[in-house]
Amino acid sequence: MKKELLLTFTAFFCMSLTALTGVYAGESHDKTVTVSEKKVDVTGDKIFDTIYVKGVPFEEGAQFLKRVYLKIKASNGKTYKIELEGGYDPSTTYRDLNHDGVKDIFVSIPTGGSGGLSNFFLYTLKDFKVTDITVPEPLTINSQFVDGYNASITIEETGQSYNFDLSDRKEEYERLGLYQDGKLNEPTELMVLPYGLLKTVKVKENLYGLAGSQRVNGAYNADGVAEVESTWFYEKGKWNLVNTRVKSLKTP
Repeated sequence: MKKELLLTFTAFFCMSLTALTGVYAGESHDKTVTVSEKKVDVTGDKIFDTIYVKGVPFEEGAQFLKRVYLKIKASNGKTYKIELEGGYDPSTTYRDLNHDGVKDIFVSIPTGGSGGLSNFFLYTLKDFKVTDITVPEPLTINSQFVDGYNASITIEETGQSYNFDLSDRKEEYERLGLYQDGKLNEPTELMVLPYGLLKTVKVKENLYGLAGSQRVNGAYNADGVAEVESTWFYEKGKWNLVNTRVKSLKTP
């Protein structure tokens, strides 16, 4: 009887192990695609390293990558891996953004949302050490609708304020209940988005920084009010704001 129980238990254990092995095998066989492959010296030893951008599609044939990562085969023979966030069509730019004489890895990954947003990452591998420099935080923008179909925004970092005449949208705002006869029904803020665009730009002489663009919308995503641009320069271990520019967006 004991021998039969032992045989039954052994068979059950083997079946369970096979099932578990199958689960993990399935997880490890997610199809990985190589988005790009570039040879750049990102360690500072004047020898090219190979940087791969890789991703795992949400499902076979899907454009959305549920997982994105960098795989770097460095000149010292070691391989480094940097996990990023999922998204669509990741792209890389190689610039010395922290001004230490070595090119950094700047990655942009569109999220695919209706706001046209992306996630941005910045890493250095100088001296074969992975360091997350991070990108500058978006501007802090305070906003509100104002009586008379107007709106105002204030950039906290600079203290500058801007006013916008939105009277060409009064019929839509009245229909939505935002205004009644030109008077705001209740205090309402505008929709201030994070960076929709962040790119490398030459800031001074041959030194590069980052330029970002944030959209300010009114009552809904398609109701564009302003585009707020900012330029940043990395110095003394932090991002410093160089300048800002605000562009009014007219209704299509």
